[in-house]
Amino acid sequence: MKSSTLKTYIAVHTWVGLVAGFALFIAFYAGAISVFNKQLHTWETPSSTRAPMQSEAGAQALIDAVLHQHPQAKESFTLHLPSLNEPHLTLDWHEQARGGGETEHQFRLAPDGTLRDEKPQSELSHFLYRLHYTAGLPASWGIYVLGVVCILYGLALASGVVAYAPQFLKDLFALRVGKNLKRMWQDAHNVIGILSLPFHIMFAWSGAVLALGVLLLAPFQFLVFDGKLLQLIQPDIAASAPARVAGVAAPPLGADQLLARIRQAAPGMRVAQVHYQHAGDANAQIVAYGDIGQRTLTSSASVVVQAASGAVLRVITPQQYSPGTTFLRGLQTLHYGNFGDAPVQWVYFLLGLAGAFLFYSGNLLWIEARRKRLAQRQPLSGRLMAQATLGVCLGCVAGVSAVFLVNKLVPAAPGELPLWEERGYYAVFLLAVVWAFIRPPARAACELLSLCAALTLAIPLAQWAASGVNPLLSLWRGESVVVSVNMVALAAGCAFWAMGRAALKRGRHGDPHSVWSLRTLDAPAGVAAAVESAQRRSA
Repeated sequence: MKSSTLKTYIAVHTWVGLVAGFALFIAFYAGAISVFNKQLHTWETPSSTRAPMQSEAGAQALIDAVLHQHPQAKESFTLHLPSLNEPHLTLDWHEQARGGGETEHQFRLAPDGTLRDEKPQSELSHFLYRLHYTAGLPASWGIYVLGVVCILYGLALASGVVAYAPQFLKDLFALRVGKNLKRMWQDAHNVIGILSLPFHIMFAWSGAVLALGVLLLAPFQFLVFDGKLLQLIQPDIAASAPARVAGVAAPPLGADQLLARIRQAAPGMRVAQVHYQHAGDANAQIVAYGDIGQRTLTSSASVVVQAASGAVLRVITPQQYSPGTTFLRGLQTLHYGNFGDAPVQWVYFLLGLAGAFLFYSGNLLWIEARRKRLAQRQPLSGRLMAQATLGVCLGCVAGVSAVFLVNKLVPAAPGELPLWEERGYYAVFLLAVVWAFIRPPARAACELLSLCAALTLAIPLAQWAASGVNPLLSLWRGESVVVSVNMVALAAGCAFWAMGRAALKRGRHGDPHSVWSLRTLDAPAGVAAAVESAQRRSA
């Protein structure tokens, strides 16, 4: 390959990575944690432990109670059956407000049979998941921005492979630890990037498809298929088309009868939720979602039933998948890591953190590449990139840890904790960004890493304070969710603390001409100028 062509690919890899890196760091860091979304749903409850699983026998009583008090809910509601991490039988209904918004209702039956409309006590797991697919931007358009970022991400991967492919085997396990920090960071960046390349290719592709799929189909919809493409692929992307109201009253079968029909139509299906449309109408439908058999790339299943007669309208199991359904379900499962249990989740967690490290280290390498070796005043671009990298990346880390602390320590009124969790993240994130830009990078690096360490190490203490159960007792009881969060928090907190000490050591003893140096900052101006002049003469 010509050297000019190689330089072009390296430039594309570098600049595309810089443009998309900040959003991808947030997406990967929050996504790594969101792999355990269901377990975090258990942790975010006040007790942080799994409650006894309720019986689904009260499903019809719950439906009747909700429709008696809120008849308008019959148009659309979802029944959630008890599961390991959500052991309560619940019914969700989204009420449309006059202003165009909607209010979420979550109903349960109390032990005495009365209906409770419980607002979500916490949205920690949902907020982290939303952070993953929006990078902290408003959800209405943030997902599309991240879809574009995924396309840039794929471009960075392709250009990086072309540029560095000749050195792949040579540098695969080359991690030269020593005084040359730039070379060590470059080696770490390359090794992690090479070993996790299939994972990143899958994420770039699936992220773009899942975020921008409908928009990417628009040209074909209007220019090729004369507006009929969505009708052709509708069976592949949805279990059923929206039911049309007949206007004739017809009471639905009981929930126990409908569940029996569903399980008979799809033997072995573990039903997770049942969505009702136009309950009480002759054309009312229910759509049941769940999985069947072992957790594989194509284990999800759904069954469509006519609510009034119990007639099975459609069964979608892996055996009935069309090629389009197989592709879409497989891509979703690969992206979310839902095809295995704990071992797969931990692999995805580690690969997600490694991905976040790639974008962080990539920015640091760019800063080092722009550095003037013997100049006391470094380029402004390098300083600004250092400050932005510290503020956004470490601000995200500190903000996520703050959400965990808010969940356990803030005495919010019922239904207000989700708002305080969101405020906690953005307050810490924005303060970290501001702090990074008003402090020299060398000081901000140590200070923000220390903040990340302090907030993360406080998570087990916050859980202890909120539940009254000390971490050792949780370990003795075998409370796996609590113990896992505590252990990860302790390991991560210690890692952040060690990184902060390393940043401080480099600032005091490293190259005085680096943006990460404290020596130039602490030296008097005349002494620093004299040192620079002497070094230039000797050079």
